[in-house]
Amino acid sequence: MTVLITVWGASPGVGKSTLCAGLVQWLADTGLRVDHFREEEILTRPQFAAVADEFKATGMVQLQTLIAAAAKFADAVVASGDDVVIADALMPFVPTLLAMGHGDEVIDAFMTDLTEVLAPVRPVMVFLDGNAESALSRAATREGEQWLDWYVGKLVSYKVSPPVVDVASAVKYLLRERAVTLSAARRKDWGLVVIERADELPPGEVLRVAQRGLGPWLRGRLLRLEY
Repeated sequence: MTVLITVWGASPGVGKSTLCAGLVQWLADTGLRVDHFREEEILTRPQFAAVADEFKATGMVQLQTLIAAAAKFADAVVASGDDVVIADALMPFVPTLLAMGHGDEVIDAFMTDLTEVLAPVRPVMVFLDGNAESALSRAATREGEQWLDWYVGKLVSYKVSPPVVDVASAVKYLLRERAVTLSAARRKDWGLVVIERADELPPGEVLRVAQRGLGPWLRGRLLRLEY
């Protein structure tokens, strides 16, 4: 069975993309077929064409559109014969659901449907925990001084709760996003690997912690695991 490893974090700048690249290299070096689904590819992958079109047209995405896209994604993964998919901030779409103003009951029902359609790819979440304020600062340093204004402005335009008006309130919102994401994965029995204080660890150590945590989920597939 193909394994879907979806990588999330407490905030932009916490190291998701760096970890994804490290996991892809590690798994490919074992001889496995690995697909790297980058964060921006949700707008370009054919399975998510309806999602991209709907978002561009309305700025919103219907829940059934997300579920249908996830089902197409799972079918495509199985058909590809890939052993592992590393997805950067893709599923379970919690930030999208919160941005559209959905509450806990709707998110729980959505997660039930999502988990069902993803059953063929056995989802496992790696969550990089850490201080959202310092991670945002790191992202702003990396992306340029205007990035933080853009990011806060994006959250301001959404229906998130608590509402965002500045960096401090963005940090409070990210705590809510973190809690909902972790709770959703736990309630639906997704595999879950939480890396504590990831923003304080060097990338190599974050990768090693992720490798150890993923071992039980990948052992049947990876006979040459070393970490």
